[in-house]
Amino acid sequence: MSRLPDSLGALRRSTFALNRPAGVKDELRRNLITRLREGGPLFRGVLGYEETVMPQIVNAVLARHNFILLGLRGQAKSRILRALVSLLDEQMPVIAGSEVNDDPFSPISKFAKLRVAELGDDTPVAWVGRDARYVEKLATPDVTVADIIGDVDPIKAARGGHILSDELTIHYGMLPRANRGIFALNELPDLAGKVQVGLFNIMQEGDVQIKGYPIRLELDVMLCFTANPEDYTARGKIITPLKDRIGSEIITHYPESVDLGMQITRQEAWTKRDDGIPVRVPDLIEEVVERVAFEAREDKRVDKRSGVSQRMPISAMENVVSNAEQRALRARDTEAVPRVADVYAALPAITGKIELEYEGELVGGAAIAKELIRRACDATLRDRAGDLDTDDIVIWFDAGGALQVADDVSLKLVRQGFDSVPGLVSSVVALGLAKKGDDPMIVVACELVLEALVARRKISRSDEGKYGRADRETRRRPNQEFFGG
Repeated sequence: MSRLPDSLGALRRSTFALNRPAGVKDELRRNLITRLREGGPLFRGVLGYEETVMPQIVNAVLARHNFILLGLRGQAKSRILRALVSLLDEQMPVIAGSEVNDDPFSPISKFAKLRVAELGDDTPVAWVGRDARYVEKLATPDVTVADIIGDVDPIKAARGGHILSDELTIHYGMLPRANRGIFALNELPDLAGKVQVGLFNIMQEGDVQIKGYPIRLELDVMLCFTANPEDYTARGKIITPLKDRIGSEIITHYPESVDLGMQITRQEAWTKRDDGIPVRVPDLIEEVVERVAFEAREDKRVDKRSGVSQRMPISAMENVVSNAEQRALRARDTEAVPRVADVYAALPAITGKIELEYEGELVGGAAIAKELIRRACDATLRDRAGDLDTDDIVIWFDAGGALQVADDVSLKLVRQGFDSVPGLVSSVVALGLAKKGDDPMIVVACELVLEALVARRKISRSDEGKYGRADRETRRRPNQEFFGG
């Protein structure tokens, strides 16, 4: 790589002077056009938005819009904003010592203007990488105008011998420091009204008042926001002039299919652990964990305004694998294979990520989470095997049969127990849920069948993992009551 110019004069003579973009939005647009022509994914690691969200983001960037992403928690909003950095140039020249990334050819701060006036072509130039040009802030009610835009610094005034109204006394906030870059503000409606006014004013007019003194800052910033749709309304906490100034409003969403959700969880969850015992995660377990989230999003007892984050199946999968690891290490097995019982052991990763309505609070988070797991098992079995004939299995339990399948029971004992249930092992092998001779997968599939029967109220399951006969009262209850609605 050739040496980058280190002075204003050298920069004027370089190719950068000929090819420099008019502003950061033009820079993003130019690099996006190049990427579209080359083909391939726009942002790596963001799955499920190729046909919905991404085209709208492309349109917003091509139109040079400030935009907002509206969506519930865990919908990759922050990840998308951070991925915008990849559309910036690798390096950007600034006047050395500038706090606001002053353009050497068009400085905006008094410091930089004086520097250029004094040194001319000898003005030192520094280079800023693309990652340093992204500034992100979480909006909270205690955020002030000083935090976002700036404030007078009495120490600067005293040391420099300046009056307080001198621009050289300003300690710049996060927005000016994001000049010629991207400024992302998460949860915009949580920002106090007066700060929203200041933000709007600097977006619209390029000026702001700091401690009563008018300051004009011609900032060149790509502004991106996120918010919950419930808060981003005329009745919410967002001021209308600021909402009107945002160019594009883009709605995000959760994965639209279980398969897509599994891909995301597989990408994000830490399941490949090479510092201990080998781990093999069955796709049946991956589907059950993912369907827990899908079932929760449909359950009337779960708060729809809060949503069920995609982080829930990711965290749950990591706990599932950890519990399987623990069991395998204690039993000195050669590999760790997660089972349905391990999904129950992952309750702490589920209950902490669902917010309940009043009806749900009466039932309790743990009880609802267990129901969600059973429903997820039933949905997985129906998807894989359709209407499986389980009459022989149910009759065996009705006749007094019982099994203990807790998460700490060894694979050998669990397999022996399943062998005693008429038709159970042969059914899962015949349906292709497990291959003959693969004991860990046979155990997973058999356990899935039993959990589905619990969901259908054909058999019962205790909190200790003991399967047995369903009582008559349970069987008489309508399924609608069990499914939360």
